[in-house]
Amino acid sequence: MNFAHGINYQQKPCANIISNMKPGDVWIVEIPELGTHEQSGIRPAIVVASVAKTIATIIPFTSNKSALRFPYTLSILPNNKNGLSAESFALVFHIRALDTSFLKKKIGELDKKDLASIRKEARRLIG
Repeated sequence: MNFAHGINYQQKPCANIISNMKPGDVWIVEIPELGTHEQSGIRPAIVVASVAKTIATIIPFTSNKSALRFPYTLSILPNNKNGLSAESFALVFHIRALDTSFLKKKIGELDKKDLASIRKEARRLIG
């Protein structure tokens, strides 16, 4: 068993992820440690695109409220649909491509309003 952001999950092989993955899905991901200031470790993330057979574009969450001091960061409240266990902060400025083998378990999906807010923030970031 592993614990992240108060979420208990069992690590399983990631067979057929692409056929089940869609924008707005919330997954537990394991972002490799790079030794930099980028987010890493086991945490929830939002899938924003399925880029290729084995690559997804994600936006990681943090549970650290002080992240709101950064631009391009949004608060998402937990609900039954998204599977989050606590208020979480989408780090839109940490948008990245990730091999789908690092997506461990789908825990929910964002409602249309939250997904639209994240997409709007991503468009602001990219310009």
